[in-house]
Amino acid sequence: MDANQGVLDPKEAEKLERIAFILKTVAHPLRLGIVHLLEQHPRLSVSQICDMLGSEQSLTSHHLQNMRLKGILSVKRDGRSMLYSLKERDVSLIIECLENCQCNM
Repeated sequence: MDANQGVLDPKEAEKLERIAFILKTVAHPLRLGIVHLLEQHPRLSVSQICDMLGSEQSLTSHHLQNMRLKGILSVKRDGRSMLYSLKERDVSLIIECLENCQCNM
């Protein structure tokens, strides 16, 4: 932000909008858990994610679909299974930064 103008330049504003969009999209404990798993395992099915997180399939599927529609995840069919992976790698960097933050912890 230029102190003289008091306005963000368009590129900086766009970058902040993208970060805010990612944060809003993953701002749920189950969604953060899914992202964390997909950082460790490049492709997982809904049932694998449910087993690892101890979550219900319908709820997990709902969150996976939401993140897929918003461009955070991608999905590929493998036989009868749908395998999810992280499409938006920046989400990992943002979450890692927040995890390393020592503020109020």
